[in-house]
Amino acid sequence: MIRVAVCGAAGRMGRAIVRQVAGQKDMKLVAAFEVPEHPMMGKDAGLIAGVQKLGVSIVESTKLSEVLKKTKPHVLVDFTVAEASLQNVKAAARAKVAVVVGTTGFTEKQRKDLEKAIKRGRIRAVISPNFSVGVNVFFKLAREAAAILDRDYEPSITEVHHIYKKDAPSGTALRAAEIVAEELGIDPEEIKIKSLREGEVVGDHTLLFSDPYEVLEITHRAKSREVFAAGAMRAIRYVVKKGKPGAIRDMKDVLGLQ
Repeated sequence: MIRVAVCGAAGRMGRAIVRQVAGQKDMKLVAAFEVPEHPMMGKDAGLIAGVQKLGVSIVESTKLSEVLKKTKPHVLVDFTVAEASLQNVKAAARAKVAVVVGTTGFTEKQRKDLEKAIKRGRIRAVISPNFSVGVNVFFKLAREAAAILDRDYEPSITEVHHIYKKDAPSGTALRAAEIVAEELGIDPEEIKIKSLREGEVVGDHTLLFSDPYEVLEITHRAKSREVFAAGAMRAIRYVVKKGKPGAIRDMKDVLGLQ
């Protein structure tokens, strides 16, 4: 049985993760965390997520190290915000707990600190800007299209998310730009990214390649946050069974995409 701890357990993605964990025969939720003074503090994480009572109360993230030591999870899942996520991963590294991280918006320094903590603690890790299986196929198609079209076509990206998303452009859009730039031999910043924040949109991404005569579009639309949570379940199993101590893998590795 894979023992799972979830940070941001009362948030939108956190609740989706808890729901997915509760539905897996080979997983068990053992700890749930939220920011201090959160209104859901002390309540059962399962009930907050809309499933059955799981017997796991939401506790303050300030007690993360203490609770990890007590509950001994195999994996800590974090879909929070950059600074909090970095501190959570550092705590997990000290506790020798593997991590699955879907947080975006890390600065270059935060990313390096994240990598340093994982290597120093020799913990297994999967970090990805997007855990959707479809989005990772989108990344693969983006690379293949860029390689074929080369610099004869101008790439651009449009991404749309809900009004509550804090980082813009999205981590998914930035990763798509990096992939295309790698194939074209250009700087990712040369690729135009248009970011829109509208209503309750879960996440739409469109990559365009255009020349004077035609436009090629590659689009992915997420219908529900459950798609990201479902992908995280695959990442949890991967990091426990195939992860390498001190190494960071992503969804491309989880899905076996080359």
